[in-house]
Amino acid sequence: MSSVMRIEHFAFNVTDPVAIGAWYCEHLGFTVKHKFDKAPHAHFLADSTGQVMIEIYNNRPDEVPDYPSMNPLTLHLAFVSEDPEADAERLCAEGCKVVDDVRLKDGSVLLMLKDPWGFAIQLCKRGNPMV
Repeated sequence: MSSVMRIEHFAFNVTDPVAIGAWYCEHLGFTVKHKFDKAPHAHFLADSTGQVMIEIYNNRPDEVPDYPSMNPLTLHLAFVSEDPEADAERLCAEGCKVVDDVRLKDGSVLLMLKDPWGFAIQLCKRGNPMV
């Protein structure tokens, strides 16, 4: 019998994990579960449920993807939002920019933003919630 597996975290190599970690905690509701105070400055950040975690670090700075120039559909971090427009306005006041606005026939609203470092984050209000 095989064991049931679940995702522990998803990891991103970023330019400044200390600043990004602080910004994600302040503006996206993450909490730091664990961090290293020396290079590569890995930060394990849990979302508001405490069930989903991302890791950000700066390992081999020359290998950080060029997030600002990437199509956000190539890679993005999606968040459930009860009010995507208000959340987008709040986040844009803190350095984000809206790069796409999709409205589906089922009532879904999908707003794609780039964070202050150019990484894509999506705000999702689904007409038929998936989670």
